Amino acid sequence: MNPPAARILYIDDDEGLRRLAARVLARKGYTITTAASGDEGVALTARERFDLVAVDHYMPGRDGLSTLEGLRALPDCPPIVYVTGSEESRIAVAALKAGAQDYVVKTVGEDFFDLLAQSFDQVLEAAALRRARDRAEEDLRASNARLEALLREVNHRVANNLQMVMAFVSMQARSVDNAAARDALHRAHQRIATIAQVNRRLYTSNDVEFVAIDEYLAALASDMGEAWSTHRTRTVTVDADAARVKTDLAVTIGLAANELVGNACKYAYPAEAEGQVRVTLRLAEAAGGNTLLTLSVEDDGQGMPPDGSVQGTGLGTRLIDALTRSRGARLAHAPVHPGQAMPGTRASLTLTLGPEDLAPAEDGLAADFQI
Repeated sequence: MNPPAARILYIDDDEGLRRLAARVLARKGYTITTAASGDEGVALTARERFDLVAVDHYMPGRDGLSTLEGLRALPDCPPIVYVTGSEESRIAVAALKAGAQDYVVKTVGEDFFDLLAQSFDQVLEAAALRRARDRAEEDLRASNARLEALLREVNHRVANNLQMVMAFVSMQARSVDNAAARDALHRAHQRIATIAQVNRRLYTSNDVEFVAIDEYLAALASDMGEAWSTHRTRTVTVDADAARVKTDLAVTIGLAANELVGNACKYAYPAEAEGQVRVTLRLAEAAGGNTLLTLSVEDDGQGMPPDGSVQGTGLGTRLIDALTRSRGARLAHAPVHPGQAMPGTRASLTLTLGPEDLAPAEDGLAADFQI
């Protein structure tokens, strides 16, 4: 089945040329409607659907440029080809700037209609390509929306399942008598909670690729402070640069923060003493377009052992190393108040991030921090 002929509106005040154009262009396969003035052409276009409008420049009353302006003001204006008997380039430039897709210089003879038909074909083809592109972009947006909704649902289910696992671990911890086993289960509970916090943020936001690291660490700090205050008060505070980071990177940072905060909450202060743990995250420019991320966890407690040995099993340190090794991470410890009775400890973890790890500023989701 052949496609329907393109509907063309030809606007020209010359009656003889209108009739000739209608006859010649019809032989070339178009369905032609004519209008004798700019006002009539604009009114016809407002009432009927045309695939293309051809507008003559020299017309009494409302000339071609004024008619072009009126056509462009209509909703869903069809593409426009400007026709003029003038060879002055300024008129063609003015028409193109005003929104015409092409122009043809009017001449005597059959060549004019051949050029006009060629212009029609090119403009119609370009319009069809634009419509196809717009449809493809709309389909892509709809597909992305469906995918994001599916990912949010998956993250919702994962978060619910992790909450269930956390409940099982807590039940198991309460049922064992061995202190070391209870502590191990408690630390496992916190590691699961760290991952669950990311999933909760993914299914409650409009972005499933990036996580606001400052908001995530703040929520994590609240969870950790509550979890470590069962027998003694542990206040965990956060001061983090605002940034949106890749989801997997957010999990890495969260797990590292969990291990460092856990160590500080457990070992920095005497068993029944209150204590504060401070978490900071800073971003700075680095060479090669990269970003340097520094995660610091500090306390005002009794400090590291004189020999610098790691207290506990050392599992947390090994986890941090395993999580961050590929990013050239460096973990260092130093006193917060050197020479004092309670020197405190600052554990600083430094990671190198690539441009792909941070949400780009132009996507509307970037953090206040921009490289």
